[in-house]
Amino acid sequence: MAGVVGTEDLRRAVGYALEVTAVAACYFAAGRLGLMRQLVVDGAVVTPIWPPTGVAVACLLLFGMRSWPGIALGALLVVMSITSIQPAVAGTLVGNTAAPVCAYYLLRRVGFRTDLARLRDGFALVFLAALTAMLVSATAGAGLLVLTGKLAAGGFWLVWSTWWAGDAMGVLIVTPVLLVLWRVHRLPRTPRWKEAVGLALIAGGLIPFATRSDVSLLFLVYPLVIWAALRFQLAGSMLCAALASVMATVAATDQVGPFSRMSRIEVMIKLQAFNGAMALTALLLSAVIAEQLHTRRSVEQACRELVEVLEHLTAGESLQARSPLDAGDQDSPEGKDQSHRG
Repeated sequence: MAGVVGTEDLRRAVGYALEVTAVAACYFAAGRLGLMRQLVVDGAVVTPIWPPTGVAVACLLLFGMRSWPGIALGALLVVMSITSIQPAVAGTLVGNTAAPVCAYYLLRRVGFRTDLARLRDGFALVFLAALTAMLVSATAGAGLLVLTGKLAAGGFWLVWSTWWAGDAMGVLIVTPVLLVLWRVHRLPRTPRWKEAVGLALIAGGLIPFATRSDVSLLFLVYPLVIWAALRFQLAGSMLCAALASVMATVAATDQVGPFSRMSRIEVMIKLQAFNGAMALTALLLSAVIAEQLHTRRSVEQACRELVEVLEHLTAGESLQARSPLDAGDQDSPEGKDQSHRG
């Protein structure tokens, strides 16, 4: 018996170690992708979108608090790949780990559901996980840069706001996409596959053109996001928004298209405004549509149940109406005569 218990404990320990390693690997891979596109703001290197925050929040929502060591390990690996371990770096690691954990607890507090099928879930992800919890990492990172003398005190707010916006964008864009991909095998098969292919082809051609055209055509992305939300809900809208965000970030860091002839600060402001507005549109609109569809299905189900109840009541009344007639037939002379002959 002790041997069986020991083997079971060993399996759990190995499974947990593999889970932590997988989370750390995903965080590290997302970090390396985020570092491919950087902007220098007041002497500090920042990323317009920091995907690891979205990965961390998604892992916590899917696997629970047991995945936080993987987040810390992944953050450590990202830092070690670009610099050496220093006191300021240690504080940044704490902030990058604490911010997703705060987001997780805030979402759990309000009863967040990972299917994002309610408008309240969309608002919670935006205002609690992205805009509120990411204040922790931005404050820790920018504050430690000032305390260690790597950033002048006058540049704190600019770096802090840029850091906060990058982490928030990671949650707004990456977390919903990962939640959708995690549930992709549970999603109902859509009969609109031809429309889906057409939307993908149009998005694949229009979004790169809009983000790299010298004429400011970024507004053309919004009809695609609305179309995807109306027809394919969260899966379609967030994938479309993620593609647009990536292409806009590439154009912004290259300073081409609508981001040409701008200062670094102007590029950051325009990019974050575009990414934020697009992610909000995709997330909240798809949540509203999913909520309305759920309400309609509930009403249809209630109507079907009501029809069944009325059918049973009608059948019962018909039987009760026929019973006195049958008794009357038995009391009639013909009924008595037939009964006597029998």
